[in-house]
Amino acid sequence: MPLSRHTGQIPESTWTLGFREMTEPWKGAVGCLGVAVFFAMTIGIISWQALEQPPEEWVLRGRDAGMLWERGRGALLLRALPAGRPVLAIAVGSVPATEPPPPRDRCWHDGGQFCYSWEEDAELRLSLEPPAAPGSECYSVRWTPLRPDATLKDCFSMANVSWYGGPSIRAQRWPLNGAESPAQPLVSGDLSTNPDGFGPVLERYFLGSTGVTVTAAPDVSLLLSLESHRQFCLETPAGRAEPLQYQLCVSADVAAAHRHRAGAARTPPDTALLRSPIWRYHGPEGSAAKVRRGLRSLVRRLKRHRLQEGVVALGERGTAVLAAVDLVPWERRKRQVPALVEPLELSITLSPYASVTSPLFLRSLRGGEAAGYWLSRQPRPGGSSIPLLTTWKGQLCARLNVTSEAALGWYLARARRLQQALGATYVAFEGVEGNSFLEQDVPAPAELVDDGYTEVLAAALATLGNGTVISAGTRSSHLPLFVQMSPLSSDWSHAGLKGLIPSVLHYSLLGYNFFIPDVVGGSVAGATPGDPELFVRWLQIVTFLPVMAFGTPPWLCCDTWVLNLTRQCIQRHRDFVVPLLLKYSEEWQSLGYPIFRPAWWLSPTDPVAFTIEDEFLIGDEVLIAPITEKGQTWRDIYLPGEGHLWLDTNSARVFDGGTTLRNYSASLAEVPVFVKTS
Repeated sequence: MPLSRHTGQIPESTWTLGFREMTEPWKGAVGCLGVAVFFAMTIGIISWQALEQPPEEWVLRGRDAGMLWERGRGALLLRALPAGRPVLAIAVGSVPATEPPPPRDRCWHDGGQFCYSWEEDAELRLSLEPPAAPGSECYSVRWTPLRPDATLKDCFSMANVSWYGGPSIRAQRWPLNGAESPAQPLVSGDLSTNPDGFGPVLERYFLGSTGVTVTAAPDVSLLLSLESHRQFCLETPAGRAEPLQYQLCVSADVAAAHRHRAGAARTPPDTALLRSPIWRYHGPEGSAAKVRRGLRSLVRRLKRHRLQEGVVALGERGTAVLAAVDLVPWERRKRQVPALVEPLELSITLSPYASVTSPLFLRSLRGGEAAGYWLSRQPRPGGSSIPLLTTWKGQLCARLNVTSEAALGWYLARARRLQQALGATYVAFEGVEGNSFLEQDVPAPAELVDDGYTEVLAAALATLGNGTVISAGTRSSHLPLFVQMSPLSSDWSHAGLKGLIPSVLHYSLLGYNFFIPDVVGGSVAGATPGDPELFVRWLQIVTFLPVMAFGTPPWLCCDTWVLNLTRQCIQRHRDFVVPLLLKYSEEWQSLGYPIFRPAWWLSPTDPVAFTIEDEFLIGDEVLIAPITEKGQTWRDIYLPGEGHLWLDTNSARVFDGGTTLRNYSASLAEVPVFVKTS
């Protein structure tokens, strides 16, 4: 009999039990397999995105330019449109460089902005700004820290870009690419006491040869570092949690970029000083009688050598001794005016410092004025103010409190009385630069943060009249003030003669065209003191600057030939140079163009012109190409402006612009000067 097959279903309980028994050992393996598949898919998607996404992505476009994000190094790129010409690369040091911006813009609703946040570090906001002038396009860049200890830092590449502007430095370079400086506060300072710091003329403005400008916000503390031939960096101080903000503007070329820079109305100082050489007094200062005898002796010698016109400049020590503020009543001292330096004019020197042992400071203590007249530390609760003491010319001093109207009024009135009593035509003020609070790491009042002191004091000193000279400049180029250049070494280095033309171009670019250069031959002892050749080559450059200043008279340093050459140079300065300066000062007043211009002003797209630091133009029509190398009687001369013609004033030969004259002769008696004829 055939066996019958059971056709009933397997009991549910039996099947379920068997399945559970079979799958329980595999649970771990199945879970691991699922995780592996998930990660494999994620890595594949990321790899696909990395391969598919371009290394650069547009984040904001304007009409004439646009900004991209470079993923590989975490950099912002600025390109000119429509061809995409590279203008600037900004290495972002504030956030992880490997993290790309998001696929979507948090400011997507506004076509003029781009926003992105690194949630643990900083927020970036790019904004298209209204153009500063036709032909330019500007972008605002603002980094905001998202944690208290965040340090924001952007670095601007020097690759294929020559940079100008910013701070003055010891051994000035033109362009800045060759300079080196560690990160330090972007604040003016005294190079004689801190040669590795920044100098007395400083603006938060940088100009690139690709036609770009970088202008940092004025109300944010910044550090600046210069890395030779690599980059310069702007960063916020650690622990401040302050934003990093600056503006980028793009123009067709470097000259156009600077022309588009806006500025306040400008007023020149007393241009009569341009015609007057300055003779610095270095005679005895032990007493008022000795100072007066020394001044008269200098005047007699100037007359004897037929140099009887100009200004005799008395230093701060001599001014204090001669004034005898604490001994001689003003009425009696007023009778000292005649015969001090006639027929020359007198310049006296003051500073905002007072020695703690001086009668001036002690008298203010007795009068109860110290708390208001001098800078003070912030008092503790319930305590009284203590003057913030600092060092000036080797003495412990207090410094004028420029935030007090009473203190400023007292100081300015004292300066006016002293000027009148001594019959001085000009008053020079030293020690205007620097931040005393920052130097001592003491919190400063809000109005004196960074270069607030220099800015406030310069504005106050401008009220004394247009015969005022100050030692520093920051945001004050519009004021009718002369600016005294920093001392230079008596040698041929960039700290000496080679640094003179770069300093001239730097000061003029920043708007400080009415400067007084250091004395002929330099005032800081260098490697070659008393070198007649150095004196002559220095004299040949200073002849074409606003004011000619002398420390060592030519009859003491050199022979009769140099003395005669000095007379000729002074006459050439009056007859040829001063009319040019007056002509182009009108252009500076109305348009803000520099009076002393680099070669690229007429050749703004020629890379050769970007690095020339031993030539300069007065306006658009005169080129000066002096010798700055010891022992040389020839040099290469670049004539800018393709299509123009240049006349050599020494030989009457005519040359084409846009060319370089090789091994051009320039004897010790000559300085190559060319006049543009077309």
